[in-house]
Amino acid sequence: MDSALVRKLLGLVGLGVRGRGAIVGVQQVRDAARRGKLHLAIAAKDASSNSLDKVLPLLRARGIPVFVGPDAAELGAAAGRETVAVIGIVDNGLAKGIRALSPNLMPDIRVDKGERV
Repeated sequence: MDSALVRKLLGLVGLGVRGRGAIVGVQQVRDAARRGKLHLAIAAKDASSNSLDKVLPLLRARGIPVFVGPDAAELGAAAGRETVAVIGIVDNGLAKGIRALSPNLMPDIRVDKGERV
């Protein structure tokens, strides 16, 4: 992933967290998905399978796109935390901005029989 695009993504995520357009953590992302408030999710490329197993099946069932982002430490730094496994985008404008960075920036995670592909 191009470092300039990663910086832009992390900048948007940071703005989203500060402006309450993004939520941080597996449980909050699950809750937002259940309430129908989530537009997309960004999973850390090094997130544990335990964390992903808690959230990916629900997101897939709800048809919410999940993208692989930078590692957990970079996502965490953008969100003001140490590490973050997943960040959910609840602001539609922010979600569009993240998608517009590049259609190939973050490939979808496809879950097949509980495995990341």
